[in-house]
Amino acid sequence: MAIILRLDRVMADRKISLGELALKVGISNVNLSNIKTGKISAIRFSTLEAICDVLDCQPGDILEYKRKVPDETG
Repeated sequence: MAIILRLDRVMADRKISLGELALKVGISNVNLSNIKTGKISAIRFSTLEAICDVLDCQPGDILEYKRKVPDETG
């Protein structure tokens, strides 16, 4: 996937646990864990906004775009 989630890094910098962030954002631990580990294909802007609000960060602190390198076969 070309979009890499860096939520774990931001959470560590802010010293906030998964459970605490889930509670403050208003989503389940399981859903937040899926976001944190990159096991998602989409995220609602309202969820991203809530995460950024609680962590006092920008979406770019959590999301990173990595260009795919074309293989030599095509």
